[in-house]
Amino acid sequence: MAHKKNNTNLTELQLQCVTQPDPMLSMLEWLCTQLMEAEVDQQPGAEKSQRTDGRSGYRPRRLDTRMGTMYLMVPKVRQGGCIPFFVTERKRSEAALIQVVQEAFVQGVSTRKMEKLAQSLGIENLSGSQVSKMTKGLNEQVNEFRHRPLSHTVYPVLWVDALYEKVRADGRIVSMAVLIVCGVDEIGHRDIVAVETMAEESRDSYGLLFQSLKDRGLATPKLIISDAHSGLVSAIQASFPGASRQRCKVHFMRNILAYVPQKEKKSFACVLKEIWLAPTAELARKRAYDVMDTYAKRFPKAVQCLENGLEDSLMFYAFPKLDARKISSSNMIERLNREIRRRTSVVGIFPNEASYVRLVTTYLMEYAEDGSVSRAYLSQESIEATLLIAA
Repeated sequence: MAHKKNNTNLTELQLQCVTQPDPMLSMLEWLCTQLMEAEVDQQPGAEKSQRTDGRSGYRPRRLDTRMGTMYLMVPKVRQGGCIPFFVTERKRSEAALIQVVQEAFVQGVSTRKMEKLAQSLGIENLSGSQVSKMTKGLNEQVNEFRHRPLSHTVYPVLWVDALYEKVRADGRIVSMAVLIVCGVDEIGHRDIVAVETMAEESRDSYGLLFQSLKDRGLATPKLIISDAHSGLVSAIQASFPGASRQRCKVHFMRNILAYVPQKEKKSFACVLKEIWLAPTAELARKRAYDVMDTYAKRFPKAVQCLENGLEDSLMFYAFPKLDARKISSSNMIERLNREIRRRTSVVGIFPNEASYVRLVTTYLMEYAEDGSVSRAYLSQESIEATLLIAA
């Protein structure tokens, strides 16, 4: 199909938008209109010149965005219908956030704060039927994502971590954990394997989570990266015999530095970092032993902590083909948690567990979609080599 020449006068468009009450919203509305027309033109028989064959007019559609509410004229196409891609793609997390606002009003959570939040989202109003329909659609997508089968994909490397938010439960405000399991598949792309809530981090809670993953078809991974939470470590050992566990070196350093005086932390941290920058495990151990000998009298508890957890923090050396920077710590999932908190912080206290899970999961669904089409997080060659390592 030949591309049509765009004769838009940008100067004239700019002047038109400037005269509108909200110039940026007006420009966004024009852009959405152009995107819809371009998308419809790609469908067979939908050219404007063939309107009587392919198109059948327009229909209004409301679109709530963070810049405000727009009313778009969506082209009608007789064959197959038309829903603009920017309406269906990357809208779940925003819809979930809007739903949280509505539930907060119903539950009586800080009405003034919720009103300000709704205004900051640019949302004029939402009817009860709209909220109900939105919630139903989101819940279906969230449940499907969280319980999808895993038997058709191999995840050689997993990262496990938990984050906490305040949630209303039985009339009380509690701190609830959401455990997130990320992985890379056999071609090196990132994916979200699990999103599960738990009242507390314990061996039993983690054990139930890992059993559910196995029930969904998850095969034992080669390497699991996590912190040193005792319940998590015990559950990994019991649930995935044969898997190696890498203790996150960043969390490990924080644990060690907790026993060092504040004025000494910076200099001692520089010394510690050199351990995990060593090119081989043997040299890393030598550097660690040197640190223990040098600082045993000054920081005895810090040295004891280093000695107890050293071997777990050096496990990444057993996977030389994988990028050591990415498998020696849980930085990848920590960055993901920061992005989640950036979205949840505007809510403060969630009205219930369902709204918390819905908002977190919808963002993670988008993250997984981006990961599946973006550049591989770990190279496919390194993953293939890792899969050949004997358990």
